[in-house]
Amino acid sequence: MRTDCHQHLWPPELLDALRARREPPLLRGWTLHLPGEPPCRIDPAAHDVEARRARERADGTGRALVSLSSPLGLEHLPGEDAEPLLEAWHDGAARLGAPFGVWAAAGVTDLDPVALGKTLRREEVVGLQLPATALADPRAVERLGPLLAECEDADRPVLVHPGPAGAGHDVPGWWPALVPYVQQLHAAWLAWHVAGRAGHPRLRIAFVALAGLAPLHHERLSARGGALGRLDPGVHYETSSYGPRAIDAVVRVVGVDPVVLGTDRPYAEAFDATGLPGFGAAFAHALTVANPTHLLEGSRP
Repeated sequence: MRTDCHQHLWPPELLDALRARREPPLLRGWTLHLPGEPPCRIDPAAHDVEARRARERADGTGRALVSLSSPLGLEHLPGEDAEPLLEAWHDGAARLGAPFGVWAAAGVTDLDPVALGKTLRREEVVGLQLPATALADPRAVERLGPLLAECEDADRPVLVHPGPAGAGHDVPGWWPALVPYVQQLHAAWLAWHVAGRAGHPRLRIAFVALAGLAPLHHERLSARGGALGRLDPGVHYETSSYGPRAIDAVVRVVGVDPVVLGTDRPYAEAFDATGLPGFGAAFAHALTVANPTHLLEGSRP
């Protein structure tokens, strides 16, 4: 079954909760307001559930795993502010139905591993998405230990996604995706290797956007006194926004087995109609079936 490991789709419950807010992050109609950023118009068609369902079926997608948009900053809000928004996300996403699966979200300011444990037991939930901004250094990884342990105990993976960018008003629209998002993913990837695996030996974790190409810096890491060590079979790399050149380069460092398909729909579109880099049927099966199964279930079909 073809799996797309990374999409975004805002259910009506989340839209209503964002429109009910009086301070950013909030929605006014279809205009998104985030702290420190200019208002951004959201395309309603991008979050039309039935239209998206039809498109996934047309693409032959068996599972499309949707996640809360961490750049909204909802996970970073204080617990009393975050809780109703995260509840709206989980309740709404649970009602999306096939082919959509759900990455859970959790507050990272006031940790509540008990609530996360309950969420992870929901049938439609495949694992937990965390903002890279909450994993910015080894100490931050250690601080999130209770949430990571909850996922490990539940045998559910973690997806690391860029968090709030605070890009400002005077940069091109693509700036957040190319500058702060990449920097955040680099930091989270390195922090995980320094402090994450030792504390959570059984946890499977994936970094979106090929971890911002962080694995390609292994030579510089070595030159500066660090070491990647042996390849970690529990770390995966999702492909969104990258094409054949970047995927090929990362595969040369980490191999084929950790790489999983993700489109980041609707914010990015695949580099071709299928989302595949054109490396043949065996690679396509690994990218869309075998490797996602290992990420999500810890086994291979």
